[in-house]
Formats: sequence, structure tokens, C-alpha cells
Amino acid sequence: MVNLAQAVQPNVRNTRLSDIYGFSEQLAQIPDLVSLTLGEPDFPTPEHVKQAGIAAIMADQSHYTETWGRLATRTAAAAFLHERYGLDYDPATQVVITNGVTEAMYATLATLVGPGDEVLLPTPAFPVYDSLVELNEGHLVEINTEPDGFLLTPARLQATLAAHPRAKVLLLNFPSNPTGRSYSASQIDALAQVVAQTDLVVVSDEIYSELTYTGRHVSFAKYLPEQTILFNGLSKSHAMTGWRIGVIAGPAALVTEIAKVRELMSTSVMTAAQVAAAEAFGNGMNDAAPMRAEYERRRDYLYTAFQALGFQCEKPQGAFYLFAKIPDRFDLDSAAFCQDVAETAKVGLIPGSSFGAGGEGYVRASYATSMANLHEAVRRLQTYCANH
Repeated sequence: MVNLAQAVQPNVRNTRLSDIYGFSEQLAQIPDLVSLTLGEPDFPTPEHVKQAGIAAIMADQSHYTETWGRLATRTAAAAFLHERYGLDYDPATQVVITNGVTEAMYATLATLVGPGDEVLLPTPAFPVYDSLVELNEGHLVEINTEPDGFLLTPARLQATLAAHPRAKVLLLNFPSNPTGRSYSASQIDALAQVVAQTDLVVVSDEIYSELTYTGRHVSFAKYLPEQTILFNGLSKSHAMTGWRIGVIAGPAALVTEIAKVRELMSTSVMTAAQVAAAEAFGNGMNDAAPMRAEYERRRDYLYTAFQALGFQCEKPQGAFYLFAKIPDRFDLDSAAFCQDVAETAKVGLIPGSSFGAGGEGYVRASYATSMANLHEAVRRLQTYCANH
């Protein structure tokens, strides 16, 4: 019999995929489950954005675009980044449109990371970063931020760099999935001053930037543009996860190389989706405001409710996740706890262990669902906790 496994490259075979989706699908088989697992906006894409996409289809805009993305879409994305965050990018040489931020991340890490290259990642963090580093045969260095309220501090970054002086890339994600934590301008400035003394390339995933509750989001690229590759997009801000619109922006010398890899992955992004994206970045610049207000209302409710149940947690400053510490009286690891809660209370949560160092002992709850679902989930958790 032919051994097909030997045809697979070891780095692919050894790459671990996120167990978030698998765990969520497993829990979905439980009848009457109230799921707080996935970060999928429960709002519709804004009507004017949908109509722009429909009009593009009806006008037969169904052919290849420039591999970097339509110039009109890149121009709209650059204008959005300038207006919202004070960033200046040349759409012709510094901006690429991608099939979501996942493609942006793959193309960027494939460009920057080779065998043995060290990549610094503050954790807990979305596990796709870990998987992509493994796939490119890099070495992931986790920086456990749990002792510092789930924020990377300059002191901890300096200590990590002292131990790993040849580190090549620093991955950041804020507002964070899974913790909802983010950084103030002064905190980013302090981190940037540390990075500026190194040759690190900062890859800053800021896809949740428009879902920031405490003032306006401040981009890392504002303080260190010459060393930062920025990711943004429309999945979270405009409830457009299925449209697959991401943005890479950064120094032209790096973006040009990243664009080569991205072109080999999918040639270009769907044309009608790019037309809709230009509408979203332009006339829809403020579309996230009502969604953000509703997410903030849900956050306040869930944060207060979880604390009342004995779950300690840092108050989320953005995104739509609550990262809560399991009360000490439960003698279960996070995976076993989430399984028991799902089977007993019929509430779906994601184990903190899915997010790397500092995540064990916590659960992630997504409040990208209706307030009615949140009320029902809390009612069930109240009963569960009262019986344990």
C-alpha cells in the first residue's frame, strides 16, 4: 500500500490547527445550547455596502483586479486609516487588499519567518498565530502577560529580548482576542521606544480597532511606522466576515515582498467584494458606531454578571470577548470545565488553554450574540454555579 503520509512536508504535518472551531462544532451538537463560543458579529452588513456589492455584480465587475487590489479600494482603505488613526500610507506602494486578515498574516509570516527564526507573541493569543509560525518553521516565543493584566509591558518585553536577542518578529493583537484588552497611547509609545532599539519587525493585527470602547483606538504604526506591518479590515467593524476583506499596510520595501507571496496565494480578492469594501471604508467610515454601542452594552452586562458569579476578569476595552478566571472551587482544568458547563448547563464557552501561556484556568465568552442569549446564558450559569 502506498504511504501517502510520506508525501506531506513535516512542517505541515506538525502544524496544529486551532481547536476553537473544532470544540465549538463539538458543542454545537448539544441540543438547546446557548453558544458564547465564536467571534462572529450578529449584525447584518450595512445596507449601502451590500447594495454597492450587488451593483458591482450587476455591472459585470467580475474579472481580475490588480493583484494588490483595486487602486480605488486601496485608496479608500488608506483614507480610512488616515482619518480614523492618523496614519499615512501611499495606496500605490504601501497598501494591499487581502482575503481577510488570515491571508494577510500567512503572507506576512511566510515573507518574514524562516526555519528557526524567533517570533515573539504576547499570550493568551488567538492560536492561528502559533500555527502559522509553526507552518513556516519558525520558533514561537510566548510572553505570558497574565501577571500584568494581559498587557505586554516594556519591562517584560525588554526581559524577553534579553533572553532572545535574535528575535525577528513581534506579533501584537489589540484590542485582543481573547482578552478584550487594549493599549493607551502612552503604553504604545513606551513599547515602541523599546522596539526602536532593535531590528524587530512588529506585525500588529488591529482588526478589532473600530470596536474600542475607551476612547479612540491608537495604532502601533502611529509610533513606529518604519518597523510596523499593520493589519486591518472590515470583518468585525462592518460585520463582513464572509466578504473576506483584509488590509496590509506598512513600509513599501516590506509590503512589496509580502505582496509577492499574497499574489501566489489567490491572485486577487473578489472584485465585487472590493467594490463593497471601498464603499464601507468611505461612506461607511462610521458604520461601526451603533454596533460598538451595542457591544459595549453587552460587555457591561456580561462583565457584571460574571463577576457576581465569582469569575474574576479584566474589563474588556474592545473586541467582543470576556476572558474570565474560573472560580477556585471548581477542580477542573479549563477544557474539562467548559465541557461540563456545556453538558450540564447548556452554555458554550471556549477553554482558556486554547490561547497559549497564561490561558489555562480561564474561559472565553463571546458577547457577539443577542442580549436575550446573554441573559439566558447567565441564568443557566447561575444555576450551574449554585449547584457546585
